[in-house]
Amino acid sequence: MVETAFTWPKGFYSDGLHAGLKAEKPDLGWLFSKVPASAAGVYTTNQFCAAPTALTKETINHDHQLQGIIVNSAIANSCTGPQGKLDALKEQALMAKKLGVSQNLIGVASTGVIGEMLPMDKIKAGIAKLKQTKSAKVTEAVLTTDTHTKTIAVKFEIAGHQCTMAGFCKGSGMIHPKMATMLGFVTTDAKISGACLQDLLSEEVDTTFNQITVDGDNSTNDMVVTMANGLAMADEESLTPDHPDYPVFAQAYHEVLSALAKEIARDGEGATKLVEANVKGAANDLDAQHVAKAIVGSNLVKAALFGQDANWGRIMGAIGATDADLDVNRVDIKLNGINIVLSSHGVEYDEWLLRQKLAEDQIKIDVNLHHGFGKGQAWGCDLTYKYVQINASYRS
Repeated sequence: MVETAFTWPKGFYSDGLHAGLKAEKPDLGWLFSKVPASAAGVYTTNQFCAAPTALTKETINHDHQLQGIIVNSAIANSCTGPQGKLDALKEQALMAKKLGVSQNLIGVASTGVIGEMLPMDKIKAGIAKLKQTKSAKVTEAVLTTDTHTKTIAVKFEIAGHQCTMAGFCKGSGMIHPKMATMLGFVTTDAKISGACLQDLLSEEVDTTFNQITVDGDNSTNDMVVTMANGLAMADEESLTPDHPDYPVFAQAYHEVLSALAKEIARDGEGATKLVEANVKGAANDLDAQHVAKAIVGSNLVKAALFGQDANWGRIMGAIGATDADLDVNRVDIKLNGINIVLSSHGVEYDEWLLRQKLAEDQIKIDVNLHHGFGKGQAWGCDLTYKYVQINASYRS
């Protein structure tokens, strides 16, 4: 497997444009496969699930197939009642009609301000202008407070055929997932059944998207959707866990999801640092994952790292607040490779050197619980003045 410049897999097309939902930036786009694709999705666990998210979940769950997705930013179409549901269905129908495909093969995704209605005249006019191109404009059309697009593409070989997997996502705030996070889309020309793809996605999000946090909030619109059209393996059987090259596909999928998840954490609203917590020596993997996420999710830890303050007591407090099985006398902690805690006691270190390390834009917190063989990772960011500024004026 090798990472490449961003490119769409065989048979995938997209476009994005400014439809007038924002002042000037792209705000409407689509993604389309020339043949129906196997599809899988995971979705927000927020009880106020937005209309487009609920519709896409229903559409994919019908027979795990999609041929396209229409996306918009600026307006979430969440908490919009019966009209919001009708508007999501209208978006689905408009895309299906323009492309000449069945409506039940179209997904819908929206992100932006909650509680506002979609201006369907602008949506309709925008969809009429969308084209089947190989551009990456759709990756811009999904952005809200993001500072840049988040994309990745990899190539790998299955049964002698070169396959491509490409993913993109948006996410910067309201990120603390249980089943997914923000909006994420992965496409591939490898061949795999929808049911098998769903099982793999559900498994992979637990160690990728579900292990990131920015602010502890869970959006109403979160989803991750994957489409696999099989065009690079037209004459081959679909991948299954018994296929000799299945681990190659699974590894590529993990790398794509993991890279996108980390980019979201790195681009947290107002963030200046990507924070990675690596936990080993836990009683089991689940405990390790919980501890890692508790560390990157602690506002006290996040604020200390923004201030370049090696306040290891904040990290110990976050670890102890979990329900993980611990030996409280044997915890070790490193910050960017420097020992600061051994056997649950602080140790002497070069304060100046560590402060220089904490000025870097990536912070690694390594924790050894010395209580088993479980391991886990999580990603987050620091908490800055800019985060408050952004969210104090989000609607304006």
